[in-house]
Amino acid sequence: QVQLQESGPGLVKPSQTLSLTCSVSGGSIDGTYYWWSWIRQSPGKGLEWVGTMAYGGSTSYSPSLKSRTSVSRGTSKNQLTLQLSSVTPEDTAVYYCARDRTGYGAYEYWGQGTQVTVSS
Repeated sequence: QVQLQESGPGLVKPSQTLSLTCSVSGGSIDGTYYWWSWIRQSPGKGLEWVGTMAYGGSTSYSPSLKSRTSVSRGTSKNQLTLQLSSVTPEDTAVYYCARDRTGYGAYEYWGQGTQVTVSS
């Protein structure tokens, strides 16, 4: 059974860089035809796709966040990271990592999510 676990600071100051890690167990992040994504949900809003790293390492990002976002492998095996720079209170959200096998956002596994609040 694949499990995903997000971790990172719960509070980030405006203008700083948010860094989150998704630790994957029960499967390899290097598996072929897997796409690993970050998705967030702000208070009172729906789910918002942030970015994806495909097998092979190519990345894609939400156009509205692209200039501030980086998704990459972590320093430890089977980890995915998210960096979001120049954060504002509008980046306050629950951040999830998820896996799908289609590349079209049909997520089959989700982490439980981690709350990030941007506030001074």
